[in-house]
Amino acid sequence: MKLFVGLGNPGGKYAGNRHNIGFMALERIAEDHGFGPWKGKFQGAITEGRLGREKVLLLRPETFMNLSGQSVGEAMRFYKLTPDDVTVFHDELDLAPGKCRVKQGGGHAGHNGLRSIHQHIGPDYGRVRLGIGHPGNKNAVAGYVLRDFAKADQEWLDDLLRGISDGAPQLAEGDTGKFMNAVALRVNPPRSSTTTPKDAAPKPAAESAPEPEDTRSPLQKLADKFK
Repeated sequence: MKLFVGLGNPGGKYAGNRHNIGFMALERIAEDHGFGPWKGKFQGAITEGRLGREKVLLLRPETFMNLSGQSVGEAMRFYKLTPDDVTVFHDELDLAPGKCRVKQGGGHAGHNGLRSIHQHIGPDYGRVRLGIGHPGNKNAVAGYVLRDFAKADQEWLDDLLRGISDGAPQLAEGDTGKFMNAVALRVNPPRSSTTTPKDAAPKPAAESAPEPEDTRSPLQKLADKFK
């Protein structure tokens, strides 16, 4: 079994926040791939289903972001999973909006949800880093991540979530390359080839008007040459 974890804060107040993009990713996967209803367990909400050949548990910790690791650790121990079986979807300030990167292991870069998971299961789990951009000022970060996505963000956000859902079976099976391709096809679709219109058939040249018949006499023609 694989465990996909989406990070966010519980409750309608936070549902549209940038910090909740991990929740949004899991909700799109569950909806598109026919997962069962969400149930309360492991200090969070869970649903089970299949992605490709893999059985997958989706988990949204409901401990609030700073304590996410409690929920993840409990689920991991119950199913006897290792960190290699866990993939965490989370917001990433250091990526431009709409960008997506996959990473295995590493630091938490100050992300409170990842910091908590590190404390409970160590650093060796997988991550899907979902770019939300940076407000430009370190002091503005807290307010920025806890505000809803702007209306102008909705198009790229929808494309990103659809791409994640499209590639989820490949991610569950460990093929991160195909997963990233699926995301790219949604976020940066290839331009449709436009057929160059055929040149219109050339118009036939206008027929030149026939020259008027020369009715001059030979003597007149000769005289006209010397005019």
